[in-house]
Amino acid sequence: MKLTLKIWRQKGADKKGQLESYNVEASEHMSFLEMMDVLNEELISKKEEPVAFEHDCREGICGTCNLVINGRPHGPQQGTTTCQLHMRHFKDGDTITVEPWRAKAFPVIKDLVVDRSSFDRIIQAGGYVSVNTGQAPDGNAIPIEKDTALSAFDAAACIGCGACVAACPNGSAMLFTSAKVAHLGKLPQGQVEHAARSKSMVDQMDTEGFGNCSNTGACEVECPKEISINNIAMLNRSYLSSIFGSNK
Repeated sequence: MKLTLKIWRQKGADKKGQLESYNVEASEHMSFLEMMDVLNEELISKKEEPVAFEHDCREGICGTCNLVINGRPHGPQQGTTTCQLHMRHFKDGDTITVEPWRAKAFPVIKDLVVDRSSFDRIIQAGGYVSVNTGQAPDGNAIPIEKDTALSAFDAAACIGCGACVAACPNGSAMLFTSAKVAHLGKLPQGQVEHAARSKSMVDQMDTEGFGNCSNTGACEVECPKEISINNIAMLNRSYLSSIFGSNK
């Protein structure tokens, strides 16, 4: 299949970027990143600068394959990361626009690569359990309702890719932050610090320059792990609890 790619090229954070067009041939069996590899091989063979983009596991686990494809974070396939998106979802002759995440807190480093270290600092602000929980207890020693455990595991599925930020009109990181707060706060070991954790992580999120929740639900739609926006409601409740001095 023959494709036209319009790719954002930017030499550095302090440089002006623009969309540049490329023609590439790809197999429908390729993943999107494999198609990008083919393009880069052609560019290198012509002694041109290859397109910089992030990737690591290519198995939908690490969350580094952060691309906006035709205006949608991770592309048209719901519940799928860029690296797991295959070219069979496009047609011969298509024009595909590829851009980096667009957010104040995600400055562009080069081409399609953005600095997402702001997420790391939000985690450092409270995304952990610091109380002494002793040795690992027996699996049945602490009764936890099945629905609660499943909800915590669903929140823990967040891979921190930043698609929620890229999809939000306000560039909010509320879905990411709430997922990290929820997967700890719903389990007994994390409930001791739940309110304080919520406040410190939200405060750090604001410091990093992320916007407020837009309430459009775009983050949930574009999240490759389909994290529920119900976690945002939980985060708001626990944040208010931290302000008014209640841990409940």
